[in-house]
Amino acid sequence: MSHIITADSVATSLDALREQVPLVQSLTNIVSANFLTNVLLAAGASNAHIDNVHEAAGFAAIAGGVLVNLGTPDDATAAAFRVAAEAAQKADTPWVLDPVGVGGLPWRSDIAVDLLRFRPTAIRGNASEIIALAGLGGDTRGVDSASDSIDAVPAAISLLNHSDAVSASGPVDYIVGRDSEGVVSGVRVSGGSALLPRVTSTGCSLGGLVAAYLAVTPTALEGLVAAHAHVAVASEIAEKNSTGPGSFAVAYLDALYTVDADTIRTLARVESFELPTGAQN
Repeated sequence: MSHIITADSVATSLDALREQVPLVQSLTNIVSANFLTNVLLAAGASNAHIDNVHEAAGFAAIAGGVLVNLGTPDDATAAAFRVAAEAAQKADTPWVLDPVGVGGLPWRSDIAVDLLRFRPTAIRGNASEIIALAGLGGDTRGVDSASDSIDAVPAAISLLNHSDAVSASGPVDYIVGRDSEGVVSGVRVSGGSALLPRVTSTGCSLGGLVAAYLAVTPTALEGLVAAHAHVAVASEIAEKNSTGPGSFAVAYLDALYTVDADTIRTLARVESFELPTGAQN
């Protein structure tokens, strides 16, 4: 029988994160580097921002997890993306592709498609990015815009040809991946705060948190769900203790730190959902 991911599963993953304190290598954009590091430290992991072509491969081979975020690429970082992704694949280091801006910007879209050959352990993006990346990879009929994350589920499933788990973020997060039995499953994470998109880098830092959880969970699906649930619960708590985006950013870091396994079991809204007919197994 396949393993069903629940709030209790997420709580177990959180305990593992705090016990193991995984080191994430982040190749991320210039806007998010500082906030992403603070998010990882608050949640219970650590971060090293190693994004130069001379060191990226060597560090990817020893890190607990790697994040490749396409937010502000240039020629040098694009080269570092490739060597880090290749080194992570060779070393069996879990790595995350966050395809920021893919679909609307051709050069970075080409970079993202090229990175798929190194098989990211997980892909995390918003609905439009997931649909665009799937279309560029030749796995869907077109690149359609979408604001609702459920619309990205078919594209996310198609991207399992290139990755072990894929998430589409939105008011409700939809996550697909192979469970412990190798069966493609869908998990929905509800909750969160409307203030998250009012603070820069909350989405990019989620990618870093995914990389941290991938280092401590038995499947990519469990790691991806755990990161989304941790963020959803912490952001809900933070919103109650803030009056706007500025105070929310501080309260969010505090909540990422104070959330524990019991909080997750009480507040996380994690449930399976039925995949569209014809989803691959």
